[in-house]
Amino acid sequence: MHDIRLIFRHQLAMSLRSPLWMVVGLLQPLVYLAFFGPLLAGLPLGANSWQVYIPGLLVQLALFGAAFVGFTVIADVRSGVIERLRVTPVSRAALLLGRVLRDVLLLVSQAVLLLAVALIFGLRAPLPGVLLGLALVALLAASLAALSYALAMATRNEESLAPLLNSVTVPLLLLSGILLPMSLAPAWLDIVSRLTPLRYVVDGIRAAFLGEYTNTAIPIAFAVAVGLAALTIAWGTRLFRREAA
Repeated sequence: MHDIRLIFRHQLAMSLRSPLWMVVGLLQPLVYLAFFGPLLAGLPLGANSWQVYIPGLLVQLALFGAAFVGFTVIADVRSGVIERLRVTPVSRAALLLGRVLRDVLLLVSQAVLLLAVALIFGLRAPLPGVLLGLALVALLAASLAALSYALAMATRNEESLAPLLNSVTVPLLLLSGILLPMSLAPAWLDIVSRLTPLRYVVDGIRAAFLGEYTNTAIPIAFAVAVGLAALTIAWGTRLFRREAA
């Protein structure tokens, strides 16, 4: 835990020195919020359109905010930072977990800011549901960040990592129901979307924002998010240990 806290504080300090990227990360969801959200008012969503749309934006924020953090590890490998860490007593697992915790903290902070702006647009959701949604966003951010770091350690160069991440994030964006509920999609597309883990996280956050705490979508979302985080963190930790052995 001491090593994780040490890496976390170091990575957080580096991020806070250039906070512009946090603003840039928020820009795309805010654009969708301002220019796409109002179009949902007349759709048969069965609830306040913002309670359906904002959960998707939160997942979009986590997806694009955490999926590309692996490029920083490639820079560390190229500059020799990872190599120098080999001779230190710092836990090899902490090299990943400290970074992941930093990413989770920053993304949850961005999510809170997005929710504050959404309140101005008309979002109304129960506080317990919002807190459940933020917990799911944190788990999703942890899993996506760990996956990004693992892919970065496996590829070792931007030319391979960038197209790989794009080939993963774009289908997830389209099939997870981030922009619109997949219940509005044709039956075949709804079936395909159920093969993507983000579909269940989006559905769980929407149920929480609607106050449907007995909806099975919420425990399913947590099970998927926890399982995905466990798998990606385990894989990422293995790669960091192999690199720094």
